[in-house]
Amino acid sequence: MKALLLAIGRFKSGAEGALFAQYNARLRPPLDLVELPEARGSAGEIRAREGAALLAALPANALLVALDLGGPAPSSEALAALTERWEQAARPIAFAIGGAEGLDGAVTARAEHVLSLGPLTWPHLLVRALLAEQLFRAQCIRANHPYHRRWRPA
Repeated sequence: MKALLLAIGRFKSGAEGALFAQYNARLRPPLDLVELPEARGSAGEIRAREGAALLAALPANALLVALDLGGPAPSSEALAALTERWEQAARPIAFAIGGAEGLDGAVTARAEHVLSLGPLTWPHLLVRALLAEQLFRAQCIRANHPYHRRWRPA
């Protein structure tokens, strides 16, 4: 599944970037990362400006998946099934991660899927690594690779 990751903010040297790079390198093919600058202003202005930038960077006819706390949080197995459906759509796939103020409503309204990584709040730079790991896990599940263990320890 060739996919694009549109993200607000830029990696600086540090653990978050290294972790993203580690998991992204495992993906076949890896995500193309497009980093967009953080906006300034009030919370509403920031969300609107960043949302406009995300939508402007979105390829035509892309299947947009917005990462937002308000979306459902699927299991890893359910995410694997979703990625298979998205791949079968034969359209460019784009994931959108907002900045510290979250995603603008225009982005979630345009999204065909809204996805949460759970009820915890994660730093937006760390979400990139979490997404890359879960997409890698989804690939492993679909290929019956032992990376993902379906059993739960007692």
